[in-house]
Amino acid sequence: MSFYTTSLCTKKYLLPGLLALAVQAHAQDVPRIFPAPAPTAVDSATNSPDLTDKQQFANPSVLGMGPSKGIILHYERTTPFSVAASSQVAGVSDYNTDAKRNGKLIFKGYIPAWNRPHLKVIVGLNYDREEFKFQQQPTSYGLFDNIENKGLKSTGVQLAVIRPVDAVHWYLARVKGELSGDYTSSTDIGNTNYFRGSLEAFYGWKRSPRFSWGVGFQYGYTFGRLSLYPAIIYNRTFNDHWGVEALFPARVSVRYNASERSLFYAGYSVDGFNYIVALRQELPLGPGKQPLRSLELRETEVKFRLRWERELLSFLWLGAEGGYRYNYAFDAFDRTNADRDRIIRTKLGGAPYVSLELFAVPPSKLLEKAGIRR
Repeated sequence: MSFYTTSLCTKKYLLPGLLALAVQAHAQDVPRIFPAPAPTAVDSATNSPDLTDKQQFANPSVLGMGPSKGIILHYERTTPFSVAASSQVAGVSDYNTDAKRNGKLIFKGYIPAWNRPHLKVIVGLNYDREEFKFQQQPTSYGLFDNIENKGLKSTGVQLAVIRPVDAVHWYLARVKGELSGDYTSSTDIGNTNYFRGSLEAFYGWKRSPRFSWGVGFQYGYTFGRLSLYPAIIYNRTFNDHWGVEALFPARVSVRYNASERSLFYAGYSVDGFNYIVALRQELPLGPGKQPLRSLELRETEVKFRLRWERELLSFLWLGAEGGYRYNYAFDAFDRTNADRDRIIRTKLGGAPYVSLELFAVPPSKLLEKAGIRR
């Protein structure tokens, strides 16, 4: 999904996972805010008496960012909204209806596969399911009936690599592959038509414990279709309360640190999804073209959001989010014939949305044993 895209951004994609990457030094005499500014040799030597490598290394994180997420369970739902589908080819009709809701269930997990001062490798897994419930059931409109009956799913694995060079410079790269569409585990799991891949890479500078930025590119489905575009990482904490976290142009958030255990965010995000939807009946397109057995569904939405994160237990946090979703595109394309024509253009009405999220973080006791005060 966008991969979103989704969906590693500076905090999301650089998740060091549970304890390993949370063990970072506090060489600067500043209050402990998440996370500490830079990893040290305790990553590999754990205060060994013969420790010789005391150099500190840069990373994209800055003081003030929230705790690292290891396991995430997220549910999101909209209020009712209008749906207007218009045909772009002969033989397909227009259709207007209302959707009672659009819901998303997301599970993610991040595992530190390699953790050394010079190299961090994180493996991520995800399962996302998006469902639509239309007012009329069935709708008698093939595309919508297929979506409602089977849902839209993404199952993926990703590999993120953080390569600190020295106390200032760092590299970040991420590659992801996933199955995306209305596939079923019993019949379609091995169908390569559902496979989607994305890639991103950045080179950055850690100017201070409170300021890190980088430039690079993203190659994926953030804007619905496979595309390559430049991107900027910008993480900056201005004082003990205010900061900015951005992966521009995909998402920008202003952060307010109410305390070490309570954070607020306000901003926007652009999320893109690309699904393969199988058709129950072939769709003929006329002379010279093959009939369609499936469609490529490109979805792009912009969310204006407010978010609150709060510590519940030493290892468990709650995230609550609300805002307004503007749908930019929800269009179905021919993926059989070479011209890749748009078959159906659908406009989803804007709608308020809410989401709840539980995520696991490194427990306080383990951090204290590693010499990090929460």
